Amino acid sequence: MSHKILLLPGDGIGPEVVAEALKVMQCLEEKFGLAVEIQGAMIGGCAYDACGKPLPDETMHLAQEADAILLGAVGGPQWEHLDISRRPEKGLLGLRSDLGLFANLRPAVCYPALADKSPLNAELVKGLDIMMVRELTGGIYFGTPRGIRTLENGERQGINTLVYNESEIERIGRLAFAIAGTRKGQLVSVDKANVLECTELWRDVMSEISKDYPDVTLQHMYVDNAAMQLVRAPKQFDVMVTTNMFGDILSDCVSVATGSIGMLPSASLDAAGKGLYEPIHGSAPDIACRGIANPLASILSVAMMLRYSLHETKLAEIVEYAVDRVLQNGYRTADIFIEGTTEVGTDEMGDKVVSALHQCTLRRAS
Repeated sequence: MSHKILLLPGDGIGPEVVAEALKVMQCLEEKFGLAVEIQGAMIGGCAYDACGKPLPDETMHLAQEADAILLGAVGGPQWEHLDISRRPEKGLLGLRSDLGLFANLRPAVCYPALADKSPLNAELVKGLDIMMVRELTGGIYFGTPRGIRTLENGERQGINTLVYNESEIERIGRLAFAIAGTRKGQLVSVDKANVLECTELWRDVMSEISKDYPDVTLQHMYVDNAAMQLVRAPKQFDVMVTTNMFGDILSDCVSVATGSIGMLPSASLDAAGKGLYEPIHGSAPDIACRGIANPLASILSVAMMLRYSLHETKLAEIVEYAVDRVLQNGYRTADIFIEGTTEVGTDEMGDKVVSALHQCTLRRAS
């Protein structure tokens, strides 16, 4: 059966890194028989420039028909003057919301070859492997009422509402417990239950559903302590689950520990496992079109796509192995370059991964 894949290169360095991910998928087709049908569409600022909206109807239709979606990045300074409803980021938020992509998976892995690039002590991060499970379609980013209003005295007041229904907490919690059960059996749920009633409910629900997962040990942790612990001793964590806003902040926090944000993929899943896959580094407009962007996060997003939506686990392992081989062989883009390694550009890094894939076998990934 052929898998329908939608490519959304987007803005900034998005088209550059997605091009390298496409090379990898084409290699998997040719060498390992991966059956895919690939289409492309617009999203974000480029879509606004072309048709006046960051999420065109055609893109939404193709996304609904696809088995999985690979996104590059959205946004840039040239669109910041637009009303918030038309900014590129609204295209991405709309896609997540309309497709029901409620679960954001952000792995933070520190490859041994990159431990010295971390701002933390290499011994603190060597072997780091955290899966951050972030609720994605609820919480303060979507709660109402929201907005800016003017009070009777003329002063302006900003309003955002943190709200979660029990069912929203339960579905993200069950996914996190299931993932923890396939790893080390350890789950940390992050909240601020001592001051926020909404996350007091979060803690209650997590505790209740933990009874259905006796092989997983649940620990609760306040978000401020979690942030401190991710810097102090990050390897104590295996799987973490938290709210939309806390997950947004903590996943970026731990990403720095891995050596470069350019190394980190992500997945946003619906209830059936259909996913939107993207690097977390954003559009990086300051380095766009210079050929120096790191494509490895986009390539590793393909590995996540293979694992979670296409159920091609062995191929996912092969892609991850190929990336590790390239790093061990000393090839680096500018963001992960250190003395004694070989600096390469975006295209060449993609080519190096493809070359490593050609040396792989399915047995090697097992």
